[in-house]
Order: sequence, then structure tokens, then C-alpha cells
Amino acid sequence: MKNYALEMDKVVASLGGRRPRLLLQSCCGPCSTAVLEVLRPHFEVTLLYYNPNIQPEEEYRLRLENQLRVLRELYPDVGLLECAYDGGAFTAAARGLESEPEGGARCTACFRLRLEYTARAAAVGGFEFFCTTLSVSPHKDAERLNAIGAGLGEKYGVRFLPCDFKKRDGYRRSIELSKSLGLYRQNYCGCLYSKSV
Repeated sequence: MKNYALEMDKVVASLGGRRPRLLLQSCCGPCSTAVLEVLRPHFEVTLLYYNPNIQPEEEYRLRLENQLRVLRELYPDVGLLECAYDGGAFTAAARGLESEPEGGARCTACFRLRLEYTARAAAVGGFEFFCTTLSVSPHKDAERLNAIGAGLGEKYGVRFLPCDFKKRDGYRRSIELSKSLGLYRQNYCGCLYSKSV
């Protein structure tokens, strides 16, 4: 398996001090804390909050409130593209995959749904790069995320920034920052299938 943290280092080194625009899909405030800490010195980051997988809608709103707190209290220079709640998009993507185990094909479809939306928005918005916070979680497969992201980058003509944000204690750092802010840290990924695991 590739070391995606080193792959990201190579991309950053190639920038020569330039700070290109990057659209970052964020799953929640806690995950974004450490990821933004890593990315902001090298990129002009705009955060995209597109998470149709989060159920129920009240949970989506709670996580969005905590995401807004992270930006307000730690990273006021980071812009936010907030998307309307669209649970139907996830339901359609997961159709026929309801019985899949957590971490299986349903999760792959969910990753693709969110990353495709991000890649398309990055292309429309003139961003040079796009990326996701998802790899900060020890429960998310960085190889799968990077493969999906790279393929969508080619499709939409926007570079996917290779990443594995859990490396170099990224997950531990996200917990530290979340605790320091008193953030709500959810106990399931997002969809109701993951809640029942």
C-alpha cells in the first residue's frame, strides 16, 4: 500500500511556496480540526459540508453546528460551502447495499457520492485541488478513498490531493483539539446502518 502521507508531502514540496485553492469535503467538525491544521499552511482551503449520509436530519444539523464552531473558533480564514440536507441522495446510492457490512460496498458507494459531489464543485468553482477529511479516521480505508478521489479527479479535471490524515498522529490530534473546544463527538459514522453496529 502507498504511503499517502508521503505522497502528499511530494505534492506540497512541488508547490514551491505557492498556496493553491483546495476544496475540502468535511464529514464533521472533530475530523476537520487536525486536517485543517495540516492543510492551511500550504493551501487556501474552502470547506465543503456535503454529508447526505448523516441520519437523522437532526444529527446532520448537530454536526454542522459543531463544524461551524471549529471554523469560527480555530480557522476563521477558512470559507464554508454549506449544502442543503439531501438524505435522498444517500438512500439512492445505498439502495441494494443495505445488508452490506460496515466498511463494505455501501461505504464505498457513500465515499464515491460525497467525493464526486466535491470533485464536481471543485471543477465548477475553479479549485486546483480537492480532498476529504475522511482518512483521519482509523475506521476509514485510505487506499480506497485515494483511489476513488484520484479517479474522480481525472474525470472532472481537478487534482485530488493524496492523503492519509490519520498518519503522524492525526487522529490523536483531532481528539485533542475536539476536547479543547468541547465539541460533540459522534459515536457512529453517519448513516443509521453504522449506528446499529
